[in-house]
Amino acid sequence: MAAKGTKGNPSKEVLEEFGGGILKQVEQGKNPKFIATARTKSNIIYDNKKGYLSLGRATEERNFLNIAQTKRFMQTMAIAAKCHKFVNENLHTSIRGLFYQLKYSLGEDVDENIFNEQAESNPLIEDLEVALGLKREELNLNANRKGLLAGNFKVMDKFGEEKLEIDASKMGRSGWAIPSDVDNDIEFVDIKAKYVLVVEKNAVWQRLNEDGLWKKENMILLSPEGQASRGTRRIIRKFADQGLPVYVFNDGDVWGWYIYWTIKTGSINLAYIGKDVATPEARFLGVTMSDIDRYDFLKNMTMKVKDVDLKRVQEMLGYEWINRHEEWVNELKLVLKNKTKIEQDALQGPRLTFISDYVKEKIKNKDFLP
Repeated sequence: MAAKGTKGNPSKEVLEEFGGGILKQVEQGKNPKFIATARTKSNIIYDNKKGYLSLGRATEERNFLNIAQTKRFMQTMAIAAKCHKFVNENLHTSIRGLFYQLKYSLGEDVDENIFNEQAESNPLIEDLEVALGLKREELNLNANRKGLLAGNFKVMDKFGEEKLEIDASKMGRSGWAIPSDVDNDIEFVDIKAKYVLVVEKNAVWQRLNEDGLWKKENMILLSPEGQASRGTRRIIRKFADQGLPVYVFNDGDVWGWYIYWTIKTGSINLAYIGKDVATPEARFLGVTMSDIDRYDFLKNMTMKVKDVDLKRVQEMLGYEWINRHEEWVNELKLVLKNKTKIEQDALQGPRLTFISDYVKEKIKNKDFLP
């Protein structure tokens, strides 16, 4: 794996070192190749001490003179060349934009495109991230932007030729939209909040925002709007690095719980950047199966689970990073026993503002799951 450069533009230096190494092999008459950490399922490990998923030590060799690898090798070099161009020009695009930049014929006499489908280019971008030791955002490739927040802090955002100060406490009902890249040219300053509350659903975020909960409790109120994107997971990690506790408030079902675990330990798909997107310090505030006994009105708010939910429960019980926690094993087994689930929206049953009281009570009593 190439080491990051320390002078000038690190991404540009790493790309040029990578390309220069390939060119040197060609000039020496050697079979051009590069080595990358294997992204296979068998090479994904859970580090109990660090608390997140990462890649092991197994590596894979990619070389040009291997018929099974020739096309993928050529495609990877084409991606690297385009990213070098983007970095040089200080221009950004999406992974979809990259696909269209490379969707062209290899030549007049060759009836073959470099890429026919984006499904071909996406995994090779991940291969390149691993091989270079860079995140795609450092290659000027934007991931999907999703998520919003409000809270007592400011953002210094350099966009193009402008440098803007954004006050996240003055974003009104819409909140501040979390960008896909929260590292490059963005700095979080003047953070006065005491903790971060991550709320799975946009609608519940809006309810709590209207209650002014983040102002009353001096917190950062954040919603990933479902499964958390890379940018959202990264910003949660950055807030935790500032010493802010992170509490997650999701649906009481396996899908909401899985979203929590991807925030906490990272995901299998992103294990190669686990330390950058996982927040092992996070704690689960709710909703839990145990809440149904704690709050009587919730007994009439449950929903029946489906077979796909039960299958997911069994899968989660098999994850070592989950089944090591007795509290979570009990919650998952309650789903199997009662065959019910409950949405966080149900906490608005008695009155709309009850959901704010629920959050405050849980935090006050430190009633969390690990």
